[in-house]
Amino acid sequence: MSGPMRFGFVGGGQLAMMTAQEAKYMNEKQGTKFSINILDPGKNCPAHPFVDHHIVADFRDPDALSELAAISDVLTYEIELGNAQALKKLSNSGIKILPSPASLEIIQDKFTQKQFLRDSGIPVTDFVEVSDEISLGSNASEFGFPVMLKDRRDAYDGRGNYPSQNMNELLDYYKFLKGKNRTLMLEKFVPFEKEVSVIAARGHDGQIATFPVGENIHEDSILKMTIMPARISGAVSIEANEVARKVIEAFGTFGVFGIEMFVWGEKVLVNEVAPRVHNTGHGTLEKDAFSTSQFEQHLRAISGMNLGDTKMKRPVVMHNILGEKDSFSGPYEIEGMDLVSLIPGAHLHLYGKEELRPKRKMGHISVVESGKPDMETLISRAEKARSLLKFVPARSKTK
Repeated sequence: MSGPMRFGFVGGGQLAMMTAQEAKYMNEKQGTKFSINILDPGKNCPAHPFVDHHIVADFRDPDALSELAAISDVLTYEIELGNAQALKKLSNSGIKILPSPASLEIIQDKFTQKQFLRDSGIPVTDFVEVSDEISLGSNASEFGFPVMLKDRRDAYDGRGNYPSQNMNELLDYYKFLKGKNRTLMLEKFVPFEKEVSVIAARGHDGQIATFPVGENIHEDSILKMTIMPARISGAVSIEANEVARKVIEAFGTFGVFGIEMFVWGEKVLVNEVAPRVHNTGHGTLEKDAFSTSQFEQHLRAISGMNLGDTKMKRPVVMHNILGEKDSFSGPYEIEGMDLVSLIPGAHLHLYGKEELRPKRKMGHISVVESGKPDMETLISRAEKARSLLKFVPARSKTK
């Protein structure tokens, strides 16, 4: 595919930003003619400087979605918060939307997502819908503590997850969420050994390609670091890839999916699925580690091109740059950026967000193998690179 193609992204955050940057790279290096349009309520969202058109409106606005469709050849997602019903209507009218709005609708509700996966023969942990204190108590007793209470909708980056060690704690969370009219589910806790993920893509010809399994380290339920390749056995790696292929086949649509899993012995259980490029795949962006990034792969998959090579050239560790838990909120400056470049193999990516907030994703650092270090050294380099960066309040500018 080499003709003009206009992509419309629902969302203009860092994922759309990096995809737009990759589209420009493909135009320059591969002769494609891609352009990127976005729908995002933020006038100065991360993707804004890199796109061709920016519609400033809410993700869920049906009129704005129709406007985006009118200037795009294919719509896709940067975030799962789009209006699935409006997108389904657009799809039924002939607008190409990938992955399909039906997939988005399933994934937006964590309970229906888990139901779909289980019904498709995908291994998942035990779960149940809860709507009153009686069903909550009986199911928690059956599962045994600890358990995980989850907000079914509009919850991501660890938000909406409430691990509970006992019935009193669980009831407190339940009453708090019910007071906000939230729909809830309960999951049995899995004593997993590692959290891993697979970035998988399915193209128009049915071809499926997966990147190497990434090992994910979380802090306060937010991704801190992804290690590629994961420190798991060959058998578990094969199993994770096979499960990822089954997941993307089950949805039967095209594009990149991020599939998060728990490693439990020699088995894997799917935790959650995202119908888009994913934080755990950011290490693929580095050309000295991969020939094809997840962002290029997504554009290839939804445009009808052949999928790219997913083989890893060198190991890579990705470390998120988050606002500290006790950080200030507001305009900021970053100190130490020049020092990061002194770390062997380090690549710094900042998202250009206007304001810092506690735990907000502000960028990431990827450290690619350089000089054949062991994985522990590579991890240490990533942690060192992150420690060199410091957020400080923006200095007032005077004439």
